[in-house]
Amino acid sequence: MTNSASTRRTATPAVGISRGDDAVALWASARAAELLRDSEGLPPKYGTAEWQRLPSAAPQKTAAILTAAEMWRRYGDEEDLLAWFREASRPRQFVADGRTLAELDVLAKPKPPHQLRASPGWPPVAIPGRPGWWRHCGPNGEQIDLPHNERSGATAA
Repeated sequence: MTNSASTRRTATPAVGISRGDDAVALWASARAAELLRDSEGLPPKYGTAEWQRLPSAAPQKTAAILTAAEMWRRYGDEEDLLAWFREASRPRQFVADGRTLAELDVLAKPKPPHQLRASPGWPPVAIPGRPGWWRHCGPNGEQIDLPHNERSGATAA
């Protein structure tokens, strides 16, 4: 019995779902492939006249339903998807259009660095460029630099 179980395990390997795989999509794809195993080509699009002419028990009809349901689950309404594609592919205005070189030069200048300030009621702030030092907000709002980040240390200084 153990041998047959181990033989079965190796004969039918489990499908590994990696982080990027979608288990529902894999299931729907496998079911549609099973249904279309003996037929040629793709099933007709769900709801078309060709789909409606198929017998109710036709595997192509069920495969078309599965395919349509999966497309809806993944992409939503077809018209909404097409509208999104139209918007995404619409030509955009070039950033520099309508601006002079002087205006672009002003926009490209670096901004002055932000002045680090500790705020009352907030934890001390690590000081960039000074490892191990933190800026504290003192009892009267003054800025105190200390070699620790204990809140009570600023009031004692």
